[in-house]
Amino acid sequence: MRNTAAAAVLGALSLFAAACGGTAGTESGGSAGGGTFTFAINSDPGVLDPAMGVLSVTNTVLSFAYDTLVYNGPDGKVLPGLAEKWDVKPDSVTFTLRKDVTCSDGSRLTPADVAANVNHIADPATKSSVYGVFIPIGMKAVADDAAGTVTLSTPKPFGFILESTPQVFIVCGKGVKDRSVLAHATSGSGPYKLTEAVPSDHYTFEVREDYTWGPGGATTKESGQPAKIVLKVVPNEQTAANLLISGGLNGAVVYGADRARLEALPGMGKMVLPAGNGQFLYHQGDDRPAKDPAVRKALTQAVDLKELAGIASGGTGRPATGLVLDPRPCQGDTVTGHVPAFDAAGAAAALDAAGWKAGPDGVRAKDGKKLTLRLLYGTTRGAGVQAAVEYLAAAWKKAGADVTLNGVIDTKLSESLNVTQDYDVVWLPIGVTLPSQLVGFMSGPAAPKGGNFAHIANARYEKLVSEAVLKPGAEGCKLWLESESALFENADLVPVVENTVLVATKNAKFELVAGQFSPTSIRMTEAG
Repeated sequence: MRNTAAAAVLGALSLFAAACGGTAGTESGGSAGGGTFTFAINSDPGVLDPAMGVLSVTNTVLSFAYDTLVYNGPDGKVLPGLAEKWDVKPDSVTFTLRKDVTCSDGSRLTPADVAANVNHIADPATKSSVYGVFIPIGMKAVADDAAGTVTLSTPKPFGFILESTPQVFIVCGKGVKDRSVLAHATSGSGPYKLTEAVPSDHYTFEVREDYTWGPGGATTKESGQPAKIVLKVVPNEQTAANLLISGGLNGAVVYGADRARLEALPGMGKMVLPAGNGQFLYHQGDDRPAKDPAVRKALTQAVDLKELAGIASGGTGRPATGLVLDPRPCQGDTVTGHVPAFDAAGAAAALDAAGWKAGPDGVRAKDGKKLTLRLLYGTTRGAGVQAAVEYLAAAWKKAGADVTLNGVIDTKLSESLNVTQDYDVVWLPIGVTLPSQLVGFMSGPAAPKGGNFAHIANARYEKLVSEAVLKPGAEGCKLWLESESALFENADLVPVVENTVLVATKNAKFELVAGQFSPTSIRMTEAG
């Protein structure tokens, strides 16, 4: 497996872990040709190599410069992208590429380029963060330049072999031969080209006027298409809201207290979207209290999850029903009836039975070791998350734990999960589009050698997913759904609430499709 910064793929750091598609925008006034579209991102994207795209904000930035073989449609169907057609078998998919696609340096996209991308990610030496998530373990790619095709194959049948490809950005041109240029630049076939990168400040893109191969045949010659894109790093949500109101931004995603303020403003484009679950996971390393399932279940029982859901979402959330974003390939509620119910007295009794006895200071201990919990969380998701972790800390202190809060920026969260492992519980929202994308995080080699950052060892989950992955999508759904419930029943992962976000815009409109920004949908509008 690989050492991966799992936080982002799971959506913890997501700019939008938005699920169903929709359009955000102000409708007053007509289209305004050209111009600059300025959008707020809540953290710096870091390294821009798609093979190392560990942050969701990174993938948002990359979406302007890169294309994918196929796209997710708003109804969950797969749509043509760089590939105009495909042939799916249980253990392979062959894509026929469009012949008119060029890279930003003017070179033609070839099947060999596509194959090189997949094989680079699948090479263990690359240590790609998306290997085993977007690119299945053992996948290989073979190009046939004469036929204009590329075939991706896996050692065993893989039920989502086609559906896993919309998340893989394809590098072309000089970036294929020299990946080092991708650290702070782009080399793609997308509708925009990165022209300026100022880390922690802004990223500027200019339109490619020759672009004609977007989703559904989209081009960059439509009325109102911006000539320039500026992605401005604005970590503070209140600042982003103020800039949006004053006209300093055309769009932003808002999670917290400023959401109500923007929703009440006339003339502001507004769209509310699901944004992945608010949830927490216990570290199950050999030296951690939560190694014992009785402790995990007791700590979960000690929390009123319904009350916590309202706090975490600011009252704007919905009951969590699963781990995968809509449109889900497998429909069903995997949460209800599978999470330990709130029972403070029962939690105390369970901790007593597990050998954790309360001391004179109220803190429980076992074998001379105190019940200490370091609760890790990201600081870029708004005031709701801060309030949620404070509520958790209070509940666990009442149950007899010594709790320390550790709020960190996105990149530090990733480091803590996968390198330093300096936490016992982590609040980590989720944002995957396929259940297979969870497997490398919920099982297998533990961090820092693998992606299993919480050291989960759930035999039932592993058995179910090993069977599900061999079956075509719908056929394996019963097993995929059962596998999620197995995680909840064992208190490996505790779903709290399905979050929603406000996508607010001013003098512009654009679409989000299946959780991804659609750059070719952006239209500047005149103020009405």
